[in-house]
Amino acid sequence: MPSPIIADRSFDFAVRIVKLCEHLWEGGRASRRIADQLFDAGTSIGANAEEAEGGQTKPDFIARLAVARKESREIVYWIRLAIRSGVVGAGDVAWELDEAIQLKKMITRAIHTAQSSDWRGGH
Repeated sequence: MPSPIIADRSFDFAVRIVKLCEHLWEGGRASRRIADQLFDAGTSIGANAEEAEGGQTKPDFIARLAVARKESREIVYWIRLAIRSGVVGAGDVAWELDEAIQLKKMITRAIHTAQSSDWRGGH
């Protein structure tokens, strides 16, 4: 039941978010605060996807993916706020916003697949 595609894509996403945050931390107070939130949520998606891969049971796997999905929803919010408040231009974060939405969809599908499978975990 592991999801290496999600783990790989969320890692690449986290790298892009770290680089975006490095840029935003050079800005004003609002920019720095949004960067902190982006950093936390953007790196948490991949960390939880990695933990899900090592899940020993189906509930463990699903719980970790559920956290990753929650973080993907949160980062969509922070990116939208950064755009709307003028902290970043929409074109500057179009890839990040699209990838966050795609990750959320992929994680949701993985959760639904896991919930309907007879996989019990273990190795």
